[in-house]
Amino acid sequence: MKLALVTETFPPEINGVAMTLGHLAAGLTRRGFTVTVHRPRQPADALPRAVAQITPPFQEVLHPGLPIPGYSMLRLGLPVRGTLLRAWKKSRPDVVHVATEGPLGWAALSAADALGIPLASSFHTNFHSYSKHYGFNFLTRPALAYLRWFHNRTRITLSPTEELNAELTRDGFHGMKLLSRGVDTDLFSPAKRDSALRDSWGAGPDDPVFIHVSRLAAEKNYALLFRTWEAVRSAHPRARFVVTSDGPLRRSLERNYPWAVFTGFLEREDLARHYASADVFLYPSLTETFGNVVTESMASGLAVCAYNYAAAARYLRHQVNGSLVPLDDEAAFLASSLALAGDIRLCRSLGRIARATAENIPWGRVIDGFARDLTEVANSATTRKHPAAPASPAPTG
Repeated sequence: MKLALVTETFPPEINGVAMTLGHLAAGLTRRGFTVTVHRPRQPADALPRAVAQITPPFQEVLHPGLPIPGYSMLRLGLPVRGTLLRAWKKSRPDVVHVATEGPLGWAALSAADALGIPLASSFHTNFHSYSKHYGFNFLTRPALAYLRWFHNRTRITLSPTEELNAELTRDGFHGMKLLSRGVDTDLFSPAKRDSALRDSWGAGPDDPVFIHVSRLAAEKNYALLFRTWEAVRSAHPRARFVVTSDGPLRRSLERNYPWAVFTGFLEREDLARHYASADVFLYPSLTETFGNVVTESMASGLAVCAYNYAAAARYLRHQVNGSLVPLDDEAAFLASSLALAGDIRLCRSLGRIARATAENIPWGRVIDGFARDLTEVANSATTRKHPAAPASPAPTG
């Protein structure tokens, strides 16, 4: 089967969506699919592919793009409808899967529709919920309308949790199906723990080390994370704090919290070493569709404290393999984090069981399910009636 995968983020970029799509593309290729990835040319293309740990057995077609305001490391694809039309007339895919809703995704949607190529899509990012974090509350409804219109032009839309599928169905999205996530337990492993790295952080064998891995952006709830870290630091002066991420907020966070270690983006092997050398992972974000970093932390043997939704709700059991906090209960998040900081034996116990849980979250089953869904779409003879476009302009990010 010939698949065209269209996305505005992909390895060697480092983020959860890019990593997920890289695993899917590589896994489908191993299952006999001929995969062509259409994506913007990115500044990260100058980095070695080892940064992403994705070996490309698939073909990549790079398109022009523009920088995303505030995200100098990322670019949006341009609406290259004509380019895609010419390419797909010459070599027609059996199915087009659109993974992002920006200009390149729109171009793929329009070109595939014009050629009668079956379309699938996936919902990876709650863009409509980001508006309030950037002072644009008035865009929430138009953004949701655009996303609904976009995804309802495809035969199925895949999201990572049943809860999100139900929510989007209530919001008028059609054809929702599950595309969960796996975790690489060979890469992310407690065996990567490095005492020399802990020494470089000033952490003794029993000093709690808190690590955070996520895009450093407004929608990730960093006010709560650093308020919690400051409370932990006050109660437990030997605690250490590591941020292995980058993003628009990095400079201000480094300036405001000089006692934390900021590493920037790391190659995947080095990231795995950092995860495993810590003890606790706090994740206060309220805008995730899944949260791959939760399962990566579990696989690394960390005690995870996170809100009860997305990946945490699916895989964590409170006081069994992690600390699960009622949604948006900041006081409970703070209390749970302090409890972990004060009990390193509890952290290690939760981390051991979290690791055992992660060993049952393989990528293989996820990729097999994705292959079945794409095959059904390609073989389907039905064409969905396309709804009218929303009156409001489409967001570009």
